[in-house]
Amino acid sequence: QRVNVTVRSGLPMVLSGSAEPCAQLAVSSIGVVGTAEQNQRHSARFFDVLTAQLGLGPERIVIRFYPLEPWQIGKNRTVMTFL
Repeated sequence: QRVNVTVRSGLPMVLSGSAEPCAQLAVSSIGVVGTAEQNQRHSARFFDVLTAQLGLGPERIVIRFYPLEPWQIGKNRTVMTFL
């Protein structure tokens, strides 16, 4: 309920100066991706899944973490602060 992951395929992208197949994962979360230690653990797990599922080397993947506050996310006609 507190984690959103966005994956968009088929977009043209250059990573490290190369247009070879690559991926960028954007992860936004309330209270789950707020520290370097948390994100290091999440990163390892996401990389395991992405390299296995997409057949890409880890050097061709970038993950961006976005920590959010409960008041920044609307749900069920309110914001997460009140849910």
